[in-house]
Amino acid sequence: MADPVRIGVIGVGQIGKHHLNTYSQIPDAQVVAVADVNADEAQRVAQHFGVETVYSDFRELLKRDDIQAVDVALHNNLHMPVTVAALEAGKHVYCEKPMAGAYVDAEKMLKTAQATGRFLHIQLNTLFANETKAAKALIDAGKLGKVYHARSLGYRRRGRPYVDGYGSQFFVQKEHAAGGALYDMGVYHIARILYLLGNPQVLAVSGKTYQETEMDEGRQRASGYNVEELGLGFIRMANNISVDIIESWAVHAGEFDGSAVYGSDGGVRLDPFGYFFSIGDMSFSAETDLGNFAYRLRQLRDDAVENSQQHWVKALQGRVPLLPAAEIALNTMLISEGIYLSNQLGREVTADEVREKSVSTALKI
Repeated sequence: MADPVRIGVIGVGQIGKHHLNTYSQIPDAQVVAVADVNADEAQRVAQHFGVETVYSDFRELLKRDDIQAVDVALHNNLHMPVTVAALEAGKHVYCEKPMAGAYVDAEKMLKTAQATGRFLHIQLNTLFANETKAAKALIDAGKLGKVYHARSLGYRRRGRPYVDGYGSQFFVQKEHAAGGALYDMGVYHIARILYLLGNPQVLAVSGKTYQETEMDEGRQRASGYNVEELGLGFIRMANNISVDIIESWAVHAGEFDGSAVYGSDGGVRLDPFGYFFSIGDMSFSAETDLGNFAYRLRQLRDDAVENSQQHWVKALQGRVPLLPAAEIALNTMLISEGIYLSNQLGREVTADEVREKSVSTALKI
């Protein structure tokens, strides 16, 4: 039996509490410290989850040599400086999505992990969803043939943070979040598509962003809302692969069909899950029992996991290889920032242009 992984959590806001709750359900995870600038809230959360030590300065947590890994659950523009500090302190890092507020910051995180020999994992729970596992099984078995196009779709009719009634105003301010719908929910959907495609090289990006839907005037003023509610993109990738993207916090439309991957021999839709193929003159639309699929994985596969944090803990124990979530998250950052740059310039942009023009949005710590 592997020893439990001793973890420190940095940030006990909405996301930090969610991470702590998930760790409490993983027997091999032992959260021994939390850190937050709001010392009173950190103390309250620590008591609720039975965490023994509280810090108001995360640097004090990083000094402990009995903590193997830290979980960075802060606003987007704090991801890079805190993650880099933790990696350089010899800690493995699990970081909330998106990877950072800018591509250049995310790239620095990955390069620091590689230089220090520490594990870096990004919270991309959609990689561990049953429909993702089923689609990956079909693709790996060659059932789609040559994969050539995919759609990344995310839908909310009217679900912008704060201005539509939930969450804090920090989610809709570039100063803290760096982006809107693309950085909030789009990360999950784009990253999942990249994972299913094998994370191919991005060649060029074109896109548009919008903020057109009416919102409560009082909330708009109080929030300082300055990010997008709708992001659209078309991505050209290596190996003659393309991806189209639509990510909505708010749009006057009925619910979109699910993200999908298309190949020469078949296609798969993620939500609702479906597998589509032809035999001769017959076209088939197949469903599957995802609940039974998940049950069989749990019963028959030693590497089966239910979520990103469980995978992270098992990887730190050496029980499973760490998925390349950081590399996928970096490519996701490239695409999202490419959409913003394309919208700004009014034309398609190359991946190299995105890299060259990326400017750090990291806050000082």
